[in-house]
Amino acid sequence: MDVLPVIWFCAIAVLWVGFLLLEGFDLGVGMHMLFSTRDEKQRRTMLNTIGPVWDGNEVWLITAGAAIFAAFPLWYASLFSVLYVPLTIVLVALILRACSIEFRGKVHTQKWATFWTWTLGLGSLVTAFCIGAALALTSIGLPIDANGDRVGGPFVWLTPTAILGGLAVVGFALTHGATFLALKTDGEVRDRAARFSGTWGVLLLLPAAAWALWVQFSHGGGTWLSWILVVLAVVGAVVGWIGARARREKQAFLGYSGFIVAGAGSIFAGMFPYVLPSTLGADLGLTVSEASSSDYTLTVMTIVAAIGLPIVIAYQAWSYWVFRKRITPGMIPEPHIVLPAILRDKTAVK
Repeated sequence: MDVLPVIWFCAIAVLWVGFLLLEGFDLGVGMHMLFSTRDEKQRRTMLNTIGPVWDGNEVWLITAGAAIFAAFPLWYASLFSVLYVPLTIVLVALILRACSIEFRGKVHTQKWATFWTWTLGLGSLVTAFCIGAALALTSIGLPIDANGDRVGGPFVWLTPTAILGGLAVVGFALTHGATFLALKTDGEVRDRAARFSGTWGVLLLLPAAAWALWVQFSHGGGTWLSWILVVLAVVGAVVGWIGARARREKQAFLGYSGFIVAGAGSIFAGMFPYVLPSTLGADLGLTVSEASSSDYTLTVMTIVAAIGLPIVIAYQAWSYWVFRKRITPGMIPEPHIVLPAILRDKTAVK
C-alpha cells in the first residue's frame, strides 16, 4: 500500500478528532443553554464562553470535508450519495446555529432571546446527532454497491448504527460542554456544570464506548493499536469522572478530552484500511488505496498542509490563550437598546 494515502487517512482522522474535541464543547454549551438555567445573564455568560472560538472550531469540520473531497474523491462521492439527507440537515442546523449566536443579542426582548436560545440549542443538538450518525455509519458500514452507489431509499441510513452514533456525539457534547463551562465560568453556572459532569458524565459516554467496541468487532476484532486506544479512552473517562466528582475542573476537562481523542482514534484505527465499509459485502467496501487521488495530487496537498496547518494551529492556540480567563455573570453588562440617529436627535431636543 502506498504511503501518501495512509498519511492522508491519518490526517483526516486527526481533523475529525480535532472537530469532535473542539466543536464538541461548543455544541454542548449550546444544548446546555436550553435547560441548565432560566436566568438570562447566566445564559449570556454561557454564550460568551464560546463566543471568541466557536467559528474557528467549525473550521475543523470544513477542513475535514475538504480533505476527504481532495484526497479521497470516491469516499466523498459515495458518502454524499448515501448520506445526502442527514448532511443537508447538518448544513441547515449549522446555519441556524450561527445565526442564533450572532442575532441573539441584537434585540432586547424576552421573545427574541427565547427564540434564538431554542434555535441555538436545537441546532447544536441536531448537528451533534447527525454528524455522529454519519461518522458511525462511515466506520461500521453503509449499503453501497460495487460502484459506491446507494442501495435503497433516501432514509436507508436511518439504522440502529446511526442512532447509536448520534447519541454518542450528543452525550459526549453534553459532558464536554459541562466540563468546559465549569472550567471557564464562576459562580452558579460553574457549580451547576460541575455537578452535571460529575453526575451524568460517565453515563452519557456509554454510547460512544459502545460505538468504539462495535467497530472493533465488526472489522475482524480490531488491531493491537485500536485496542490500546480503547483502553486509553476508558482511562480518560475514569480520570475525567474522578476529576469532575472532586471539582478539579482541569483534570475533568483533560480526562474527557482524552476519552474522545483515544476513542475516536480507536474507531479510525479499527476501520482501517477501509474508508467506507459496505453492509452488502466486505468486497464492496472502499479501501484507502481504492478511493485515493493520484500521488501527484496527494504530494501537492502534503506540501500545502505542511506549510499552512502549523500556522492555523498556532493562531487558534493563541486565540485560546488570549481568552483563557474565567467569565462571571458580573462581567456581563446589562443589555441596552441603541436608538436610530433620528430618534436620538428627537430625544436630545426634548
